[in-house]
Parts: sequence; structure tokens; C-alpha cells
Amino acid sequence: MCDKIIFQSSNPDLIQAGNLRTKFNAAGDLILRYYVDVQHLKLDLHKELSAPTPSILQKKVDALMAQWDKKYIVHVKRQKESAGKELAEELTIEAKAHRDRLRSTLHQTLSVNTAVDWNDLKDHTKFRRSKYVQQPKKESVSSSAPKPVHVNLIQSLFGLRKRIEREYKRALDMHNVEVARIEKQNSESYAEWVERRDAWNAKQNAMKKVFIEKQKAENAKVDELQSAWRNGQPEAIEEHASIVLETSKHDELIPKQWEVQYFSESKLLLVAYLLPTPDNLPSTKTVRFVSSTGELKETGIGERDKKKLYEDLCYQICLRTLHELFEADDPNNLESIAFNGWTESIDRATGLQVNSTIISILVKKEEFQSINLKLIEPKTCFKSLKGVSAASLFGLTPIAPIIEFEKTDKRFIDARSVQVSEDGETNLAAMDWEEFEHLVREVFEKEFASRGGEVRVTQSSSDGGVDAVAFDPDPISGGKIVIQAKRYTRTVGVAAVRDLYGTIMNEGATKGILVTTSDYGPDAHRFASDKPLFLMTGAHLLHLLEKHGFKAKIDLKQARIELGLRA
Repeated sequence: MCDKIIFQSSNPDLIQAGNLRTKFNAAGDLILRYYVDVQHLKLDLHKELSAPTPSILQKKVDALMAQWDKKYIVHVKRQKESAGKELAEELTIEAKAHRDRLRSTLHQTLSVNTAVDWNDLKDHTKFRRSKYVQQPKKESVSSSAPKPVHVNLIQSLFGLRKRIEREYKRALDMHNVEVARIEKQNSESYAEWVERRDAWNAKQNAMKKVFIEKQKAENAKVDELQSAWRNGQPEAIEEHASIVLETSKHDELIPKQWEVQYFSESKLLLVAYLLPTPDNLPSTKTVRFVSSTGELKETGIGERDKKKLYEDLCYQICLRTLHELFEADDPNNLESIAFNGWTESIDRATGLQVNSTIISILVKKEEFQSINLKLIEPKTCFKSLKGVSAASLFGLTPIAPIIEFEKTDKRFIDARSVQVSEDGETNLAAMDWEEFEHLVREVFEKEFASRGGEVRVTQSSSDGGVDAVAFDPDPISGGKIVIQAKRYTRTVGVAAVRDLYGTIMNEGATKGILVTTSDYGPDAHRFASDKPLFLMTGAHLLHLLEKHGFKAKIDLKQARIELGLRA
């Protein structure tokens, strides 16, 4: 920057000025003119200013800075306007693309093979073997061996030969002693390192063996499920149906929540599927940028188009679900499927949440697979298959399902007691994950027992993210409480907390408790702060266990080693 000229601008970081230059007369004793170069980095403007005196030059600089500041304001405004118009156009295109995706919900799956890839369900991860520290560097002798001494004639004449030879021998002996010491030290250090390395490798081999055995056991469960499904076992058929529906890639606004029930005598699969509500639909038609306010203004699609979009989407979800389940039914376990599409909404008259079945259909596999789904109109196809629905789905008018779903929650399984060593050395972070879930259930059962509550543990797979469900009879703080157990060795992120909140909504629960052996990140705490969620850390869990007579510890570092995880 210039030494004597001051550049006063509203955007000083954008101004780059050269040094003040002068022009002298021929004699070199009088300054005729002062010069300075100035540049605006954003406007890409450059100007050389000159004046006979620094004060006049300063006025010119001030005027130029004021002029450039005004130009920059206009430039920024134009940029914002251009960016605003571009953003509005992008949002309009995105809104249309979203509606188009919803309109093609059925067609999206027709080119996809919905058969379950059993091999993909297996764990194919490799054991990550940790390497021991590198071999220690050998220590070297600090100085080289003394060179043999050559006694000259003068030294011989003065009788110095023997003394010089004795000094050389003493220096050589000292050097050899030092070499022997260092060689011994290096040998001992290497031997110790080899011993520690071999012990480390033996431990790694043992951990790898445990890892592979666990992996084989878990993968064997997949094979068992596949075999049971092929053999027509009801629970396996229900599990297979859930895998098919989970694998289906729906638009994010579709809840992807369901319950399935199989009737082996009639080979009927009953599906209760949560549908979105009209409020979930994208309603934006166009977005425009208002230059005067700098705001984006949305124009919504018409009520008629919104009703048509919602109705079309619901029928497509129904037909898509039927198609995917029938197509994946290779062993022909399903002769027919009953589909009940239901919604969760708020009754505007009472303000209470209501669950309503709005479409219901029972269709045979042979009849359904004879339809060319690429060419049908969803509502017409649904009605031709004798599906039942209200005249308009948009009003969420409830109808009587063709087949009622049994209300007993089949996810619940018998609980089992978990043995924890009395010396308190059981490391919760390294427990078998299934054992950990049962331990969490057991300690919460003791916690809720004092007020007459009940805790039920659920199946380890296809449980919708629920590890246990507590039923607290307290009229103020009680209700249905969803409990999830996360045996983690790392900080729990916000994704797990979001999943729990989604599960609370899906289950119609009043509260959710997330239990982990580690801790939670700041994003997780922020997300949970205004929601009916309680985040229980490892320290909280140890305190609760101790309260009910369990002694245990949490050592995350040791757990990562035992579980073969990256340290």
C-alpha cells in the first residue's frame, strides 16, 4: 500500500494500490507530479491517478474510492439478483422433478429385480490385522576404531615407541569393549522386540479366529433363513417380505414402515403399510425471485393437481408393493397378498392423532402377474382388482380393511437373564451385542418394576429399530417407551438419534431412550434437546446398573482390540 496516500473504501480488502511515485524536474531538485496505481480486484478496474501535490492526489483517490464503492454495490446487487433467479429456476426444476419421480413410483421398480440377494446380506468384511511397531533401530558405535600407529624415527630415538603402542592398544581395547556392549544391547533389544511381536501376533491370530467364527455364525443365520424361507416356514417368509420391502428404494417422503403377517394354511401374506399424508407431498409448482425484496416466492400446485398426485401415489405404492413381493416369491410361498394402506394424521376436530386405513385389497398372485403394469392406470387397475377405498383418498376417509391385522406384537420374544461377573470386570463395550440388548432390557425392567411397568425385548432382526419396549403406567410421565441399545466403541453421531426419533413416530411412542457404551457428539445432543429423547451415555448406564446390583466396566480401547476394530 502507498505510504502517504490513504485509500478509504467500504471494501478495503478489494483495493490493491501501488507505491507512491514521483516525477522530478530536469535538475532533480523539484517534484513536478505525484503518481499512484490503484486496482479493484472484484470489479476488475485499474486506474493511474496523478496530481501536482499529495493533497490533490488524495482528493482524487477519495473520489475514485467513492465511485468504485457505488459501482460495487450495483455489482453485488446484480450478482445476487442473478444468483437468486438461478436458484429460483433450479428450485422450480427440482420441484417438478420430485413430482415426476412420485408419478413414476410404480415404473421405477419394474426394471429392477426384487429377488433378495442372500449373499449381499452376509458379512464379507475382512479382519483388519494391526501391525506391531517396527523393529527398533540398531544403536551404532559413536566413533570408529583407532587406526594403527606408525612410529617415526624421531619418536624411536626418544624411546616413545612403547608408550605410543600402549596408548594405541588401550584405545583399541576400549573401542572393542564399546562395540561388544552395543552389539549385546542391540541383540537383547531385538530379542525383546521379537518376543513382544510374537505375543502380539498370537493375540491378533486369536482375535482373527474369534472374528471369523462370529462372522461364520452370523452368515450361517442368513443361510438358515434362506433355507427356512424356501421350506415355507412362516417366520422366515415374514422376514423375507420385510427384507424385500426394506431393499425397495422409495422416495424419501414415503415412510417405509410396515408390518407383515403370514397365514400358512391359506398361503396369504397380510401387509399393513404406512402411506404418506397429503401434507407430506411436495406442493411447490414454481419459484421466482423478487428483486425488490431479495426473497424467493413460491407458487403452489392447484388443489386438484395435489389431490390427483396424492391419489395416484397411494395406488402406485400399493401396486408396487404387491409387485415386489410377488416377484421375489421364488418358492411360491404366496398364493395371495392382502394390502392395507393406512395413515397417521391429526384429527382437526379433536387435535388427536388418528390412524386410518384408507385403501385395502386382496389379490391372487396368478391374477396379479397377468397384468402389464407398464401400461395400466393405477387407480383403474386397483379398482379392477376389487380394491376398496373411499371415493377420494385426499380426505383420509377411513374404510374397513378386507382382512384385519392381528394386533399382538409378534416381535416380542422371551427375555433371558444375562450373567455379569461379580468382580466388575465385564467390559460392556466388548459384550456380544445380543447379550448387551438383553442386559439393557433387564436393568430397565428392574427400573420400571417399582411403578408397575413392563419391559419387553424384541427380535434381533426386522424389529424396526426397536431393541426393547417399555410400558410405563404412570399417567403423567408414562406411556409406551422405545429403547434402543447401541454397543458402540466410538462416539454416537446424530444419525442414530434421528433414527430413534423416527422410530418413536412410527411406533406411536411417547418417549425414546438411546443407550450406548460410549458418548454422543454435539450434533446428537442438539437434535435431541427439544424432543422426547433421553441419551444415556456409558457413564449413565454404569450408574443405573450399579443401582440395581450389577457391577461392570466400560473400556472402549480394550473393546476395540477385542472386537478387531481399528484402534
